[in-house]
Amino acid sequence: MKHCFSLGFALGLAVASPVFAQSSDEPGGAGGQPQTSVAQPETSDKPSAPPPPPSIASSLGPLGDLWGVRTALEKAGVTFSLTYIGETLGNATGGTRRGAIYEGRLDTQLDVDLDKLLGWQGASFHTNFYQIHGHGLSRYYLNNLLVAGGIEALPTTRLFELWLEQKFLDGQFTIRAGQLAADSEFVVSQTAGLFVNNTFGWPTINAANLPSGGPAYPFATPAVRAKFTPNENFSFLIGLFNGDPAGPAGPFDDPEPQRRNRTGTNFRISDPALLMTEASYAYNSGKDSTGLPGTIKLGYWHHFGRFNNQRLDNIGFSLADPQSSGLARRLRGNDGLYAVFDQTIYRVPGTDDQGASIFARLASSPSDRNLISFYADGGLAYKGLLPGRPDDTFGVNVAYAKISGRARQRDRDARLFAAAGAIDPETGELNYTGGALPVRSSEASIEVTYQMVVIPGWTVQPDFQYIFRPGGNISNPRDPNGAAVKNAAIFGLRTTIRY
Repeated sequence: MKHCFSLGFALGLAVASPVFAQSSDEPGGAGGQPQTSVAQPETSDKPSAPPPPPSIASSLGPLGDLWGVRTALEKAGVTFSLTYIGETLGNATGGTRRGAIYEGRLDTQLDVDLDKLLGWQGASFHTNFYQIHGHGLSRYYLNNLLVAGGIEALPTTRLFELWLEQKFLDGQFTIRAGQLAADSEFVVSQTAGLFVNNTFGWPTINAANLPSGGPAYPFATPAVRAKFTPNENFSFLIGLFNGDPAGPAGPFDDPEPQRRNRTGTNFRISDPALLMTEASYAYNSGKDSTGLPGTIKLGYWHHFGRFNNQRLDNIGFSLADPQSSGLARRLRGNDGLYAVFDQTIYRVPGTDDQGASIFARLASSPSDRNLISFYADGGLAYKGLLPGRPDDTFGVNVAYAKISGRARQRDRDARLFAAAGAIDPETGELNYTGGALPVRSSEASIEVTYQMVVIPGWTVQPDFQYIFRPGGNISNPRDPNGAAVKNAAIFGLRTTIRY
């Protein structure tokens, strides 16, 4: 199947022509869907955030329009933006050690309407680059799975997405080809875009189970995506991605994927493919609808590569067995199922974008070849909660990631072999002096946040998170007794400015 992606990519580029293309209105919700959540945030770190978000340009006078340059470019079909996100996060308790970090990301985006610029009807171009700096709290202080910062990544300047899109059938059918990120359209909750924790974009179950974390921030990868929208209620997505954005690590390669593809320009097309599909139904989204709007999505993905058994080696022994070869049994293919639900539960009378929305996401993958076998998250957001603050958004959420049964059994095996080796066969006395061996179970989190709009395009967002069983209940490498990492209380502040 390693040629499956290359063939799909070539076909996608071949059909991306202006024939039969028509224009259509731009979508209003995160992930390119009709807006069904009144509580979408003003700014977001998620690639799926709906364009165009507010800009501080409206508050800068002539500088905002660059003395007419931006208006002239927009008339020609060219728009650009700069978005800076800076955040400080610190764990007051828990984690592998206490500490605080600052991290930042500058996102430079360019969009071109090729119909206006070149007369190429129904075609558009998009690209963006990231300049990432600072250090991540999860990587250096928590060692957890539900990464605390949505912009956390190793410092670098990297290309993210770079694609052409062609519309057909009056915009009902589109094909996008180039370097794509799955988290810009797949598994997206409109309400969840408010939150700071990274899992509310690309869920942790995908980041932990797919090679190099999958095609999601900070990675994009060569891909082809097709979207069919027969009417305003239904849409169908299918994407074929190169299955490993950084490529497999050889014996002399850096084990960190972000260093193997530091600039986002590897453009790998020969790895086993990742196929993603999603069906979405948006109800009560029209202007004349009397009910409250909502969205239901069902999705499935299949990876055509090979994956390590979480418990057994290639000769059938437990990987925890001292006699094990140390080489995990290889299993063909991997799968995932997921569902996403967004629902507006209250709209402030006389407004279009104030009120309360709830969301929930569920996902599962096979236990034998994945670290996480079940995932769930959900929460509530309210826009305009406080009098006189119509654009501020308050939110609270929970997330849960279950360690797979096979991985937990490997931990139990390690305990048994450690216990067996702790008894001196000649004296019968205990001689084990190693640390404790916790059995991993799950990791969970809660988050409470409030996004304040200073001026259009500039937000400040205090945030609190609490992480239960970081790493799923792993041993703390800094604890001489190997005790499990303690629950972590995290306080943070984020600011986002878009120009």
